[in-house]
Amino acid sequence: MRIALYQPEIAGNVGAVLRLAACFGCAVDLIEPMGFAWDDKRVRRAAMDYIDHVEVIRHSDWPSFRAARPGRLALLTTRGTVSLYDASFAADDILLMGKESAGVPLEIAGQCALALRIPIRREVRSLNLATAAALALGEALRQTKKFPLVQ
Repeated sequence: MRIALYQPEIAGNVGAVLRLAACFGCAVDLIEPMGFAWDDKRVRRAAMDYIDHVEVIRHSDWPSFRAARPGRLALLTTRGTVSLYDASFAADDILLMGKESAGVPLEIAGQCALALRIPIRREVRSLNLATAAALALGEALRQTKKFPLVQ
């Protein structure tokens, strides 16, 4: 299971996703350009010392990402047609999150096997990116029985 962030704009969100991924043994792909410098102190502050426990791969652009990661994409989007909780996940899925301000372009959305939405109240627009990633990763790991073993 992997989380891919398409052109993330907020360093704190990336840090929170890195911490999430470290806790659950999930790798993270960052698809550039990003809206901040990679050495931004806000990334490390949000990730804390967990950043040393997660595999992070940076890709210079979408084609580079797809060349390195040809697996099935599950896009989390407010325009999703299937509820996150009605989807069937595989252990090698890539959970794709779009940029905070605009999601992913239509041509990228069209390359995704799944367009998933998280059911929320109509009166609100969306969840924070890191919160949405946590919900999606939790459901995917639950379904695939890939939660880390507690000792």
